[in-house]
Amino acid sequence: MTQTQTGCAALLVAAFIAAPSPALADGLEPGYWKVTSVPEVNGAPAPPQEKMRCMTAAETADLDKTFSPEARTINSACERVEHEVTATSLKWRLQCKGQMAMDVAGAFKFETPQRYVAEVRTMMSMPGQSVASRVAIVGERVGECP
Repeated sequence: MTQTQTGCAALLVAAFIAAPSPALADGLEPGYWKVTSVPEVNGAPAPPQEKMRCMTAAETADLDKTFSPEARTINSACERVEHEVTATSLKWRLQCKGQMAMDVAGAFKFETPQRYVAEVRTMMSMPGQSVASRVAIVGERVGECP
């Protein structure tokens, strides 16, 4: 895989995971969160990434919206083909067809109001190339927002 392909895959996965938007009922507590992502692209591990994120009360009011992707692609049509949400979990799948075909699936488990774990898997293909990625994610509340 070329450096451009790797960057494209990482950017798409990051866009699905890190897009700030609101979090479900008794799900997560507002505050300052450490989010650790461990990516793997075409089976090759990449260095873990750690980001800090402040989630407000408004953001923690709808976990579904916070952790579900928004389809933003050019020359491809995307459709949500799976979506399941409970008080302790969220599972979704998005498929895109067109110039770039993509299948993205996410599974989130809200273990406690201070911790969640997730996995996002992506399969992308463009003429002559394909990329498979997996990102394991752990979110932990570390305190109040600065």
